[in-house]
Amino acid sequence: MPLEERLYGLADDELEFFKRETGIKDPEALKEHILRIQAEAYAVYPYPCIRRFSFTGLKVSRYPAYRDLLKLGRERPGALFLDVGCCFGNDVRKAVADGFPMNQALASDLRPEFWDLGYKLFNSTSDSFPVPFIPGDIFDQSILTVASPANASPPLPAPPLSDVTSLTPLNGHLSAIHASAFFHLFDEPQQLYVAKALAGLLSPQPGSIIFGSHRGALAKGARVEDDKWASGGPMFNHSAESWNEMWEKEVFGEGQVKSWAILKDTKRPDLVHITGTKFYLLVWCVTRL
Repeated sequence: MPLEERLYGLADDELEFFKRETGIKDPEALKEHILRIQAEAYAVYPYPCIRRFSFTGLKVSRYPAYRDLLKLGRERPGALFLDVGCCFGNDVRKAVADGFPMNQALASDLRPEFWDLGYKLFNSTSDSFPVPFIPGDIFDQSILTVASPANASPPLPAPPLSDVTSLTPLNGHLSAIHASAFFHLFDEPQQLYVAKALAGLLSPQPGSIIFGSHRGALAKGARVEDDKWASGGPMFNHSAESWNEMWEKEVFGEGQVKSWAILKDTKRPDLVHITGTKFYLLVWCVTRL
């Protein structure tokens, strides 16, 4: 689908964030800058979230779990944070801007072109924003070897993030993982695989969290949609109930975590032309007990 400028719009806090982070103070100049980056990114891969400017929404800071992330950064020595499926890195940049230690954060995405475009979007460099980026496919064993959820702290400390070239050395070490607009790209078995992969990365310390959002449904099931607005590929929607059950029973096991999830009926301005369309966002958090 073609890009549409009408979908652009920043809330007051988003405008202030982008002014501060990009150094572009004029709202119209900022808009033109964002539109240019959007067009470049859409040419790399036409994700619907890029088309509708999701990368300007500061979504990570809207989640109830966000305060827990920032608290971990303040209070847990050496707490490590991963933004997986990070795209431009706007969410990890927001967390750093709000106080999470920059040297304890890292990001990962399938397409390194998006991370590079993040530098262009925010008028920055790897020197001014030295958060490590791990490119690759989460299903690739050379990027992440799936480990069982840790029941005790790993015998060795986490390696310096600046030395990490894959996610595997971080198994059992991460205090917080953010994953938004990510799980819904996959079918049901793949979503379970990814959940187990992220669970293996999570620290066993109580209060460690995995959180985010993606498309959900009132009842779990496969999605079959009109090509006019489906992003393509096999997709599956969890309900809040099936999502919690997956984490608490299939991924971690009874008594290891507490999972909560809520469905939000969300308006999608890019789908207003589809009569009767309902879009449910599944907002969730999994916490080690």
